[in-house]
Amino acid sequence: MHQRPPLTPLAEALPSTVPFVGPENQERQRGSAFRARLGANESGFGPAPSVIEAMAQAAGDMWKYCDPDNFDLKAALARHLAIPARNIVIGEGIDGLLGLAVRLYAGPGDVVVTSLGAYPTFNFHVAGFGARLVTVPYRNDREDLDGLADAVKREGARVVYLSNPDNPMGTWWEAADIEAFVAAIPETTLILLDEAYGETGPVSAQPSIDFSRPNLVRLRTFSKAYGLAGLRCGYAFGDAEVIRGFEKVRNHYGINKMAQVAAEAALADQDYLRWVVARVAAGRERIAGIARDNGLAPLASATNFVTIDCGSDGAFALRVLQGMLSRGVFIRKPIAPVLDRCIRVSVGPEEELAIFEEELPKALEDARG
Repeated sequence: MHQRPPLTPLAEALPSTVPFVGPENQERQRGSAFRARLGANESGFGPAPSVIEAMAQAAGDMWKYCDPDNFDLKAALARHLAIPARNIVIGEGIDGLLGLAVRLYAGPGDVVVTSLGAYPTFNFHVAGFGARLVTVPYRNDREDLDGLADAVKREGARVVYLSNPDNPMGTWWEAADIEAFVAAIPETTLILLDEAYGETGPVSAQPSIDFSRPNLVRLRTFSKAYGLAGLRCGYAFGDAEVIRGFEKVRNHYGINKMAQVAAEAALADQDYLRWVVARVAAGRERIAGIARDNGLAPLASATNFVTIDCGSDGAFALRVLQGMLSRGVFIRKPIAPVLDRCIRVSVGPEEELAIFEEELPKALEDARG
């Protein structure tokens, strides 16, 4: 029998799992496509027509390597945010940037703090670099800012992760609360503030940009409101020296040429962004109304999805989820205790929300059966 090169002890100890089972995998398992794709928090409205046109015009140049400096996109973001380009780093979506952050700041055995049930890909990176994850339960369906700060101080954490607005609950904190949280964290702890849903939330939830706290890194994406999830492009901004650390280890050819073109065009079309944000707000109301019509309690949301309290326990919510999947409606649910009483439904085109409206009462009836 042939021998294989051994994995490192850390890699060998990791579970053979991934954070998500994608809808494509589920479609292969069930042997048919979903009728409504309302589970991945994508923008079913797609990118702006101007972005599609820019991509079509650029298609013939795809034989070229991308610009490893991301110069034009960084310059466009610098103008958009009114900050210097040296304070910005581009990455393969927020996921890629989170991996770089953990790699840079949390070595084997170092403590990283997050909320119990928060975005699971972050936990995947923490495990992959051998750091130790410490979790803090949600409080009233929001990430517990005081609890997170206490855990950071108690454990001497190297990194703390917070999303605002939140995934998977859709809730949010106002800017003043976030600023107080940042002020409470020791300056030696890196704060990762994930603002993937910032465009769909209230302006009052976004702190002003301030580099006086070098340990704060804010992350945003073109995957949600801009409708470019398939191209994997996000960015982070913060203190220039901290951002220089990301430049040391990032994959310099990781943002392909098409992604750079599309993201720059998306940023330029703020009229379309405003149209999408309005559609998302209307879609949230539509989903919330469907939930209430079926005796369920929707949570107030600042994201492009609505989390719905099914009024029972995790086992019941799982039956509802399975009932929807069996009817061709792709949705997801939180998995942490207490949060798992809910299902989560992304905003989508009206025709897909109509399918959700039609099938939810049947799934509920089966779950209660």
